[in-house]
Amino acid sequence: MVSLIEELETREAAARVRVEELKAEIAELTSRLAGEREVWSRLRVTRETVAQVLTELSGQDVAETAPLREPVAAEAPVEPEVRVAGAIMVPHWREGLTTDVLPDVYRDIVEVIADASGPMQAKQIVPRIGLPPVTAKIEGTRGKLKRLVERGWLVEDQPGRFTPAHPAPGGESPNSRNDKGSSL
Repeated sequence: MVSLIEELETREAAARVRVEELKAEIAELTSRLAGEREVWSRLRVTRETVAQVLTELSGQDVAETAPLREPVAAEAPVEPEVRVAGAIMVPHWREGLTTDVLPDVYRDIVEVIADASGPMQAKQIVPRIGLPPVTAKIEGTRGKLKRLVERGWLVEDQPGRFTPAHPAPGGESPNSRNDKGSSL
């Protein structure tokens, strides 16, 4: 007859194996998801670039190329400052521009920060955008955060701590949030 302790050890070992299998599956799916997001982002940028080039070559109005664009709220076309083949472009922020013009991962970063109650660090953002919290992903995200600061989408008031540079529609200014101080 098997003792209760032996039975529990057997069940524990089986549960441990299932957990390890699920961890491996999650890691594989996370990797596949990151790859597919990158492909999707590149295709989106390529499609937008082709639509822009066709518009410039034909001298047509942007509205005539609408079938090539995703259905998005009316917005001014984004004119990249420098055209580089294969590069993902992050446009400089300007009045009326929405996060829809950003590549997916940049848009995710801006939205996570906009939803936060205060400044965020790269290591806090990485898991919220679906990446594993490893040094390489944190550093890559930190580079994207710095680029978003350079382009006017975010503000880095304190080293490594990022906030939105512009209020959300109908929201308050990010700087007014910081100026109020804590009343807790």
